[in-house]
Amino acid sequence: MIFEAVMLVCFGAAWPFSVYTSWKSQSNQGKNVVFLYIIFLGYLSGITHKILIQYDFVIYLYYLNAVLVIWDIVLFHRNARIKKTRN
Repeated sequence: MIFEAVMLVCFGAAWPFSVYTSWKSQSNQGKNVVFLYIIFLGYLSGITHKILIQYDFVIYLYYLNAVLVIWDIVLFHRNARIKKTRN
């Protein structure tokens, strides 16, 4: 459980930077929405495992990371819309 928590904290530390960059740049350069959806699916899988098999505090790290990925996905679609209106 502790190693899983450390992994999620490390992965989760990168998402705020990704979200901030997406927000400020209003660009999707270097982003892949399919990758974001796959990562989100992985977090949903972890949440499901925690709910059904081994409920512990780590579920909150999965929730937090999933929310940050959703936020990045929303910004991806926003930025695509912005780019479309600029052209």
